[in-house]
Amino acid sequence: MSVSGLCELCTQNEIVDGCDRCGRLVCERHYDEASGLCTDCLTEVEPTGDDTRRPDGVDTYRV
Repeated sequence: MSVSGLCELCTQNEIVDGCDRCGRLVCERHYDEASGLCTDCLTEVEPTGDDTRRPDGVDTYRV
């Protein structure tokens, strides 16, 4: 991606890529290359710890 500017999450570092889910332009620190998501969206899609928020039998959500 060829853009310049500051990360929309930290407003300190240069933009590396955009989130595939919300479209925010984020720096390397706030972008997960494997998923293509910013760190905010990643925590919403893949909650940390136990998965008590997911109904029984559901292990994948599609957005």
